[in-house]
Amino acid sequence: LVAADDPRIGATHVCLYLAILNQWSTAGGTNSITIDRQAIMRNAKIRSRHTYNKCMNDLHDFGYLKYTRSVNAHTSSCVILEKI
Repeated sequence: LVAADDPRIGATHVCLYLAILNQWSTAGGTNSITIDRQAIMRNAKIRSRHTYNKCMNDLHDFGYLKYTRSVNAHTSSCVILEKI
């Protein structure tokens, strides 16, 4: 299923995915990347942590990426892009 044809995907999901894709590109295209929530939120123009968490969990649940949330607020989370 392509995001354009997926009725569950909204503009905020797309912005978040693009911010992650940008980070992926900056990291050299390695499949597993670490992300900084604040930087991703800023780049995706997401202001609410609740919205970020909801969209990130949706993208994970819908199979667009694998998200391993950090248990420590001071360390980065891990993302593996599934559909590039």
